[in-house]
Amino acid sequence: MPRDDEKPDQRPMRLQRYLAAAGIGSRRACEELISTGRVEVDGRTILEPGCTVVPGVSDVRVDTERVKLKPKKYYLLNKPVGVVCTHNDPGRRPRAIDLIPHPGLHLFTVGRLDENSEGLLIVTNDGDLAERLAHPRYQVLRTYRVLVAGEPGGEVYEQLRKGLYFTEGKFRVQHVKRIRKQGRSTLIELQLAEGQNREVRRLLARVGHKVMRLQRVGFGPVRLGAILVGEFRSLTSKERDELLEFAWASPSRRREQAAIPAKHRAARPKPDRSPRDVRPAAPEQRRNAPSKGKPTSSPAIGGASHPASGKRKSAPQPTRKPRKSTRRKPKP
Repeated sequence: MPRDDEKPDQRPMRLQRYLAAAGIGSRRACEELISTGRVEVDGRTILEPGCTVVPGVSDVRVDTERVKLKPKKYYLLNKPVGVVCTHNDPGRRPRAIDLIPHPGLHLFTVGRLDENSEGLLIVTNDGDLAERLAHPRYQVLRTYRVLVAGEPGGEVYEQLRKGLYFTEGKFRVQHVKRIRKQGRSTLIELQLAEGQNREVRRLLARVGHKVMRLQRVGFGPVRLGAILVGEFRSLTSKERDELLEFAWASPSRRREQAAIPAKHRAARPKPDRSPRDVRPAAPEQRRNAPSKGKPTSSPAIGGASHPASGKRKSAPQPTRKPRKSTRRKPKP
């Protein structure tokens, strides 16, 4: 359910999770702090990570310093190509969380975009929200704009809708539509609900269309909008409330919210009606078709039908008045 990001969550939680949410470190690092006797709860040294605390009520201290939860923060980042979503990168590549100044906050991305992809990333310190939005079982729709090599036909779109099998299981798109042709490539929009590893690229490679560029433009109810690559902003109150409501909705409500509005619904591609693809008319249609050079007319509304003999009554033609000659008469 929606929560105010300026107030700490007062639901009971495990101690190591509380410390991680407060920015002390990862859960594993916090477990080590607990096991070494550096953490106290209400004046009592805790040695087992399974201890439960209540935010705002329990007095939690690390090395005698009191630890409080930070307010929940929610950011929208337009991730550039070349930036990774991991926390610990041995290659020391630029990280998505480093693009957002966050002194004292333990931020992490909701889901991931691979290094060669760009677009919408939600970055937050709300671990519960991140888990519910990122895990495949919660079926959160992700919308992508993808530039692919070649021009996929209708049978390719149908394959993507029906799904293809990979090691992790069956991958399929919920909706797909063609946006426009760009030279020898095609821009398409598609939506998926699970967020498996490199799912979009693997699906399109399987159907024979290499991904040239991939951008995420939607995540659940949140849209990328007109934010520049590499920039970020805080979610508006409306966006935050919609996102939290979506994350904690009941399964039936989630299915309703996951339904795509008509204007965003992906239409099936129309067949190419070039002159060589037009089918010839049936014999009955050819007999009834008007001959070339003769204008056609429709019977008047309420007009009498022709007799069965087939003789056609011609309508009386209006008489035309003779035109006066403009030629001058010669003088006598």
